[in-house]
Amino acid sequence: MSESSNTSPFEPLGTHLRYLREQSNQSLAEVSGAVEIDETSLERIEAGLERPAEDVLLLLISYFGMKDQEAIQLWELAGYSGDVPEQLRPSDDISGNGKNVVMLLAMDMRTVYTDGLDVATNRAGVTLTFTQLTGQNKVSPVARLGMSYQQAEQVIRTLHQSLLKVKYLNGPLQLPPFGLDGSNGSAAKHDDTNTSAN
Repeated sequence: MSESSNTSPFEPLGTHLRYLREQSNQSLAEVSGAVEIDETSLERIEAGLERPAEDVLLLLISYFGMKDQEAIQLWELAGYSGDVPEQLRPSDDISGNGKNVVMLLAMDMRTVYTDGLDVATNRAGVTLTFTQLTGQNKVSPVARLGMSYQQAEQVIRTLHQSLLKVKYLNGPLQLPPFGLDGSNGSAAKHDDTNTSAN
């Protein structure tokens, strides 16, 4: 085999990952921050000069919302074809009885600390995008969670109860003025809105 070829075996993988990032209108800093690798590494991966580690590739697949065959194809482009992880294999035994089925797979349980929160609401529910300031004073998303309005209300109640426990166990803290029912006195809007807290 000739070594004069300048084509990297990971160039198709890098091209595909760069395409996904550009289609989602995100910078190298945003994506590298979300999967917790440095920008230079992601740049090398996109150039096909470096193969991402299996855990990083799984995070990228999850981050870009790739499903079934496309996810497996990307896994194989990285040269991991012989050992496709369980979370990438399509499941044939899930029946939605004619309804859409949403399956969430927790692949990484690292704790991510954030500086801010963007909240988007629509008729379907609430999306929370946790953000963090980068070194260039740029806000980058680090995690996204979607939920129904009922689940969001339960999250508010649970968070409020946890904060109250801290207040009474560890002394007085300055907590936000929430009522016992989890409301803050303002009516929730159920139309398309975006709010931020930094």
